Amino acid sequence: MHPRTRLYAAIGLLSALPSLATHAADDGLQQRIARVEQGLLPAVSLEGAPPARRKLAEEMARLGVPGVSIAVIHGGEVEWAKGYGAVTPGGAAVGTSTLFQAASISKPVAAMGALKLVEEGKLELDRDVNSYTTLWKLPKDADNNAVTLRQLLSHTAGTTVHGFPGYAAGAPVPTLVQLLNGAKPANTGGVHVNTRPGSRWRYSGGGYQVAQYVMTERSKTPFTELMQDKVLKPLAMTDSTFAQPLPQPLLARAALPHDRSGKPIPGGPHTYPEQAAAGLWTTPSDLAKFAIETRRSAAGQSNAVLSQAMTHLMLTPVMQNYGLGLGTEGDGQNQSFGHGGSNAGYRARMTAYTERGDGVVVMTNGDSGSELADELVRAVAAEYGWPTMGTRVRRNVPLKEDALTTVPGRYVMPGAGDFVIRREGDGLVVELQRGSSETLLAAPSGSYFVQSSEAELQFTGKDSGRFTRGAFEAPFSRAKE
Repeated sequence: MHPRTRLYAAIGLLSALPSLATHAADDGLQQRIARVEQGLLPAVSLEGAPPARRKLAEEMARLGVPGVSIAVIHGGEVEWAKGYGAVTPGGAAVGTSTLFQAASISKPVAAMGALKLVEEGKLELDRDVNSYTTLWKLPKDADNNAVTLRQLLSHTAGTTVHGFPGYAAGAPVPTLVQLLNGAKPANTGGVHVNTRPGSRWRYSGGGYQVAQYVMTERSKTPFTELMQDKVLKPLAMTDSTFAQPLPQPLLARAALPHDRSGKPIPGGPHTYPEQAAAGLWTTPSDLAKFAIETRRSAAGQSNAVLSQAMTHLMLTPVMQNYGLGLGTEGDGQNQSFGHGGSNAGYRARMTAYTERGDGVVVMTNGDSGSELADELVRAVAAEYGWPTMGTRVRRNVPLKEDALTTVPGRYVMPGAGDFVIRREGDGLVVELQRGSSETLLAAPSGSYFVQSSEAELQFTGKDSGRFTRGAFEAPFSRAKE
């Protein structure tokens, strides 16, 4: 072979190497995605028994969730995003640009907007929020204690109204002031303070609506436009809007909501005038941009919206591992932040590490989507070797003899719903969510747990105790029939 021919052949081989490497990397990523899709994991596995891995398609069918969308963050960027299923049975396929209701994941995005106004000098974190308003004032507690923006964003203001059911399509929708007053056509009570501000953590969507009111009053800008200008546009969240109801052209791109049996919710998506608490429409890829920016800002690598100091404040727990709009867990390389979401027919989960460049966002269009989203998070955690968020191994013990007769009943958690425990044969089942029951297991400590989530029941008396699930904690008591 002529020397020049050999040279050209070598150059040709070298030029092909990047393409071959890219192809191999693509194959590797596809294999990784497949392992996630085939490796959904329960929250809890029992000691001595390996956790049962489940397939995504089978879990969607079992739980009656028509559509799922996911975005996985690795190395500080979105490594892959994918949609599964349909916007409704027989409808269009879910894609990465399909819109879902973020539900309560609206709160951290709204909190970032509020903190931007603080940095601009339009709001203060520790000033009485009533000093900003004229038409409406937040009714204070008996001692007339001031309520601050810091308290509203951290769920420590003592405000009422845990969450919102939304308004069926075509139903009258209240103004923000009507909603805050609990005046018709509002379908929830008025927002007021009934616990001393700063004394305890209690989740309050109502508090976020007070924050929304203060933000719009101070900026003299409708909330949809305000959030577009302060957060969504700077983060290039081009598939996101706080518009309620969703404009008709965008509705054509939306996943439709479904109940626990997988049936469409009549009329389609509920309208949420409670925009700060529950009104964001978005995609996992757009929420991943929010999570990535939060991590980069905390590291001093970006200030697209907030300064490093303000982002640190957002991520610093005030009480119950909850900062200003975000829940946090762990510390150092293990520290993570995130939020869950639950609207009529939609469930979502966003979580990411503060220092590690990893995270995941899952959005679903079914009322049973929380379990599915959490299973996907654990599958991603296992595949990427995360130090936390995986399946927890627990030991169970036989139920005590009297438990079968003394434990069954309906229990109430003030402001957070209720649950039912029933006897079935020689065991107990619990219905933590209406229409869905599972085996209740006994722990050596005397508490009770399930395998689908990290929920735990600790009885402190015959008819009362404490319910915990992750950072959430609430007292419960037996209902008086």
